[in-house]
Amino acid sequence: MGPRLAAGPLALVGGGEWTEGTRQFDAELLAQSGSDEVVVLPIAAAFEHPERVEARAADYFADLGAKARTLPVLHRTEAEDAELAAHVGSARFVYLADGSPLHLRSVLKGSVLFDALVTAYQAGGVLAASGAGATLLCDPMVDPRGGAYTVGLGLVKNLAVFPYHGRAAAHLRERSIDLLPRTAVLAGIDEETALVKRSDGWSVAGAGMVTLYGRDGTPTYTAGDAVEGLPA
Repeated sequence: MGPRLAAGPLALVGGGEWTEGTRQFDAELLAQSGSDEVVVLPIAAAFEHPERVEARAADYFADLGAKARTLPVLHRTEAEDAELAAHVGSARFVYLADGSPLHLRSVLKGSVLFDALVTAYQAGGVLAASGAGATLLCDPMVDPRGGAYTVGLGLVKNLAVFPYHGRAAAHLRERSIDLLPRTAVLAGIDEETALVKRSDGWSVAGAGMVTLYGRDGTPTYTAGDAVEGLPA
């Protein structure tokens, strides 16, 4: 049985996390979590100086009055560690940092850590994922190797995320649009922008726009807009 829809807020961020443009919605998510700690998973940045993720998260969330607890999960071995999974399962706010979506998938798919993440989310915890993480949590998943599709983890089904939409190469964006399955919607999410799902539906937050493909026209949305027609 796949993951069930959760009560907790879900923020799919188009990249550029932990910047001035994301500050307002991160503060709101933090308040909704009811916690002063954010558990950060730097998995996707395993080969891109993950220690920098830890330092950035610590400084950023300290300014928001919270502590960022970055867990040392970079490879499959750590994703099967019961103690680390327990920290995730009890967290009220989990953040998947950006990086390589394919490495992130290889580490998380079928792991005890991912099961714990889903447990925390289903219990009402906040889940935020930037770039690679936002892409992976959906199914289908945009393949970064060429803009086609592969299998994501399916926390949200029939929704695909195209991160960094505002500055993406046109040929990759067009390929993702052309190959989009008829049953799915593609959300092009700009940097420093989030597509957020709460109990009352989807909305947009942050500095940029969200563009939807897969139905009539290509509607665009900015901060504060409600977004209709996305999977429940």
